[in-house]
Amino acid sequence: MKNLTLNDIHVELGGKIVPFAGFNMPVSYEGVNAEHKAVREDVGIFDVSHMGEFFVEGPEALNLIQKISTNDASKLKDGDAQYSCMPNNNGGIVDDLLVYKFRDNNYMLVVNASNLQKDLEWINSNNNFDAKVTNRSDEYSLFAIQGPKSINTLQSLTSVNLSDVAYYKFKVDEFAGCKDVIISATGYTGSGGFEIYCKNEDAISIWKSILESGKEFGIKPIGLAARDTLRLEMGYCLYGNDINDETSPIQAGLSWVTKFSKDFINYENIKAEKEAGPTQKLIGFELTEKGIPRKDYIIKNSNEEEIGIVTSGTMSPSIGKAIGLGYVKSGFSNLETEVFIQIRKKLVKAKIVKLPFYKS
Repeated sequence: MKNLTLNDIHVELGGKIVPFAGFNMPVSYEGVNAEHKAVREDVGIFDVSHMGEFFVEGPEALNLIQKISTNDASKLKDGDAQYSCMPNNNGGIVDDLLVYKFRDNNYMLVVNASNLQKDLEWINSNNNFDAKVTNRSDEYSLFAIQGPKSINTLQSLTSVNLSDVAYYKFKVDEFAGCKDVIISATGYTGSGGFEIYCKNEDAISIWKSILESGKEFGIKPIGLAARDTLRLEMGYCLYGNDINDETSPIQAGLSWVTKFSKDFINYENIKAEKEAGPTQKLIGFELTEKGIPRKDYIIKNSNEEEIGIVTSGTMSPSIGKAIGLGYVKSGFSNLETEVFIQIRKKLVKAKIVKLPFYKS
């Protein structure tokens, strides 16, 4: 297991450290509900430095990105970020990722830590272009500052007007006295905020500066557990749970980042699936009886026939209901359809609802 640059600081802060995606990561500090509440109401800071950063440069950098990803990166202007996914040859997803455009022929791909080596090998195996891919994941730390008071927390640390950094935009500038910091507004919580990509040698000073600046706004360090409940309330997919090598972008509700105006890996089969309609769909559901859904629980219909499987589930701290995501046969995917979650020996009633679960 690798340690984050800030591992000792997380231990000092009382972080409970667990192995995750090849790293020792803080899963919680004060507790998931308190941390979740801090992000929804005030501001929290996550150390997500386990994520991978690949830099793609060269005359045909865009051509490579267009081939390996489903979204249309040609639409990106300098300073734009984009959510996308990488399809495999079998109809599934290699990984979901963010694409950042610095300028023409110069991009950054942000990938999941658990898939880092797999992604790198996949991209390189499809790189028949005049493009260079450099894995710089070990050089960078990444902090996510999330919540309605994130601008208040960060503004004193940079001359960039953070109110002007729109959703899925970014700037490269000085931050907390450190140069060439990427200040990005993407987020995985649904409560607004920013991501700070910095060199490892600047990570400790930047982390401490953010905590000091956010003190008056109630900032708290946030672990992986609250990150999961926050993203689940928004219906955001987690790779390894809700999407994987077997699930297609169409089944996962990712048609909005799957653009058939360009060619990409497995384009024809994915387009055919969209036109014919997928056999299964990712849905959100709320329990209408007492219980908590968990990954891999079976979903059944009123005749007790198996129709799907839960991919993510929790008790929502924000809305006080048990919620989950799961795949069901397409015939059972309509809103308000009653389904049943097999929790041990009991079938617990649930209904399919519109995402996101949490409406800010």
